[in-house]
Amino acid sequence: MADTRQTWPVIDHIARFACLAAFAGASIAGATSVPLPAAATTPALPSNTRFYAAPPNPGAAQQAKALRRAGRQAPAARITAMAAVPTAVWFTEGTVSEVGAYADEVIAAANDDGSVPVLVAYNVPGRDCGSYSGGGAPTGVAYKNWIDAIVTALGQTRAVVIIEPDGLSLLPSDCGLPDTYNREALISYAAHAFLADANALVYIDAGNSNWNTVALTAARLVDVGVADVAGFALNVSNFQFTDNSTVYGTWVARCIAYGTSVNPGHFEDCPDQYGSEDGIGLSSFGHWSDSATKAKLNTSAENARYNQLLGATPATTHFVIDTSRNALGPWNGTSAHPASHSNTEAWCNPPGRGAGQRPTANTGKALVDAYLWIKLPGESDGECYRWTNGPTDPVYGIQDATAGAWFRQTALQMANNAIPGF
Repeated sequence: MADTRQTWPVIDHIARFACLAAFAGASIAGATSVPLPAAATTPALPSNTRFYAAPPNPGAAQQAKALRRAGRQAPAARITAMAAVPTAVWFTEGTVSEVGAYADEVIAAANDDGSVPVLVAYNVPGRDCGSYSGGGAPTGVAYKNWIDAIVTALGQTRAVVIIEPDGLSLLPSDCGLPDTYNREALISYAAHAFLADANALVYIDAGNSNWNTVALTAARLVDVGVADVAGFALNVSNFQFTDNSTVYGTWVARCIAYGTSVNPGHFEDCPDQYGSEDGIGLSSFGHWSDSATKAKLNTSAENARYNQLLGATPATTHFVIDTSRNALGPWNGTSAHPASHSNTEAWCNPPGRGAGQRPTANTGKALVDAYLWIKLPGESDGECYRWTNGPTDPVYGIQDATAGAWFRQTALQMANNAIPGF
């Protein structure tokens, strides 16, 4: 099951920018096709990069106000602080003129305060296989025009662009649907279109460390031209530990090097997180490392094999990690499930999680360009039914907020359990 994403309508995004009236009214009369430039060396993010903080979700202010009225000053302050952390701005729908106008506002606001915006393009046809965050552009042509409108608004602005969360990891064929518009071709188009901005860093979403194998992820990234852009993105809207995302991302980068330079096309040789090398699958409920004492967390066999496969060939593909909700790692389900602890939609509004490492380009990891907050903690993953027919979420005993709307139950937990704390 795919991770669900924010799906606020563009008009709701624009409402959040009411305080930016000076920038309102900008629009694009129409979008023309943006030519795909040749591959170029993309600029790196300085370690002291300051990311753009959009106006907070109004639901955060409402929750903080309610908490203060109830005399709960400390959690109110934590909610306010969490909502103020620089977070990605999502573009999820709208006409060409609407999305262009919204992009104009965001970019103008970021330029005005000298910060770097993180933009998410999330509108590919048939996104999320029709699940909680289903939708997308009606056709491939409409999608390309929509992308072009954002590119035109971006101009030569310094920006980070995340291309289509889940889009590559969950192809239509993965869920038994026809690939009517050629998903990989559309993702490739979007990624390369943004290269018209020489100051943009483009990252193609590649799922998370508890999803596809390293080989499959690497092969798909190569298919859509990851070598032409800054790299790929991991853990968007998910909860996997940063250590594990770093290991997985490094393996993907090494697999790309192996399958393109050492043994072209043979990505299937790459060790993965599911025990392909030593027969022991790695658990997502702990931190992976070569020195871990538990076999299900130890990565030494896989890394040794990569050393053998690659020899002196280096991994050069970079990536970014969404750390917005991963302080405590993923949820392992609940005994309330009638069958087991599994299959409880652990990716959908899991309880007891915490906000993670704040956004920074100073990661100390050679291939990790930045830790980003791509999903804002407190915004719902969708109306989670889990093992029931809904509409009540059996974990919370209420109906969850719609995808992208503020969900007070998870928001308070994320703020209270944040590491580092607020």
